[in-house]
Amino acid sequence: MSTSPSTPAAPTADATTDPGRVDPAVWRLAFTIITGAMAVVFDTTILSVALHDVAADLDASLGTIQWVSTGYLLAMFVTIPLAGWAQARFGGRRLWAGSLAVFLLGSVLCPLAWNAPSLIAFRLVQGVGGGIMMPLMTTLIMQAAKGRNIGKVIATISLPVALGPILGPVLGGVILGLGDWRWLFLVNIPFCAIGLHLALRNLPDDRPAPDAPRPRLDIVGLLLLSPGVAAVIYGLSQVEGDAGPTSARVLVPLVAGLLLVAAFARWAWPRASNALVDLTLLRHRNVTAAAVLGFLSGITLYGAMLLLPLYFQQARGSDALAAGLLLIPQGVGTLLSRTVVGKYTDTFGPRRVSFVGFTVVALGTLPFAFVTESTGDTLLMAVLFVRGFGMGGATIPLTSAMYVGLKPAEIPDTSVLQRVVQQLGGSVGTATLAVILQHALADAHTPAALADGFGTAFWWATAFTAIGIPLTLLLPGRTKAPAEPEETTDGAVNTARP
Repeated sequence: MSTSPSTPAAPTADATTDPGRVDPAVWRLAFTIITGAMAVVFDTTILSVALHDVAADLDASLGTIQWVSTGYLLAMFVTIPLAGWAQARFGGRRLWAGSLAVFLLGSVLCPLAWNAPSLIAFRLVQGVGGGIMMPLMTTLIMQAAKGRNIGKVIATISLPVALGPILGPVLGGVILGLGDWRWLFLVNIPFCAIGLHLALRNLPDDRPAPDAPRPRLDIVGLLLLSPGVAAVIYGLSQVEGDAGPTSARVLVPLVAGLLLVAAFARWAWPRASNALVDLTLLRHRNVTAAAVLGFLSGITLYGAMLLLPLYFQQARGSDALAAGLLLIPQGVGTLLSRTVVGKYTDTFGPRRVSFVGFTVVALGTLPFAFVTESTGDTLLMAVLFVRGFGMGGATIPLTSAMYVGLKPAEIPDTSVLQRVVQQLGGSVGTATLAVILQHALADAHTPAALADGFGTAFWWATAFTAIGIPLTLLLPGRTKAPAEPEETTDGAVNTARP
């Protein structure tokens, strides 16, 4: 694989002699990637508080405007599986810059939307770019880290992903309080522009050599996996609306999607690395365990994020902005846990840290099962801080564990798996807890009854988290730093997909 003067410098003597220190070139690359990714992460959740305003301004029903979010999410999942093949075909630098440019284009077009269909179409453009960027973000940084100090590196790159669902609605509420809903898209432009400049400046030129064999796109796998995952996500998203879990709007796309995903698994397994996504990576126990726990963490993170703002609004009478502000301590807890969790993951291994993290999240969710209409906000905010700290301890080791012992060429497919299972977990958790909450609040007409109904849903959220605690014992323990990766004749680390 060819290199150029833009390739980051080799590790310094201090970085190589001190095994606990991350190469500054890795931090520079991580900062470059995260700058652009921040726009995608916040854009996924920031619009949730503005759907009513958008519907009124564009004279559309809420059912139609819901496709502004649903369409974006589905477009992301259609393109996520392409990330591994596209990186091997075009190189990480060109793919990242191109995807970020597509997302920037969508962000410029969305504020210019003149009706609901045009806004939905422009959101699809954003989703195409964002779908490639999210797994590619992890791939590029993990390949640069070369298996060293994975906990510290993951603590950095997972921060925006963890904070997005927490701070996105808060940021959206603040922007709506100060201006028009169109500003929700305009704030993406500085992140994209700066991120694109840094990418062209700092990312290594890893284009495949002209005489290198071109990877073949698994067309059959693409036609099975991308629409399959998108159909599952769409079916689950309908549960949150007025469709019941047994309605045709939910079951038809859900069953069809599951059948397509099952067909992909049967197609892909014997083809290994020649498939769109190499499912034989699941033979690694750490990959399988981390994938299962990532699914559960998705349920915990996104599912509970459905309950928490609704609880503050419906049971305690807060408006959207106040509910978002009350969730800030959870984001602060996640932020403060980053350094400690990353260090301890590298020192003690993902198993111990994740065990503690899942336990703390369960303990931080349980008090909401006992709240009443008179429970003080200060107490709840303190509990949310603890819960947020635990979320850092639960998610960072999981992502770290997925990459332990992997070859550089296995990282792209692992990143796709990690992204898909976590988002599927979030969709399942959101849909399941939405159904539970609907049943619990069916006959609730007083503040006390509302608090009891939410308490039932929080009991379930706690149970989902508790299931993951014993499963953390399947994660790898303390791991040794890997040997130097094999290099090509021109000195570049070979990270191409076979």
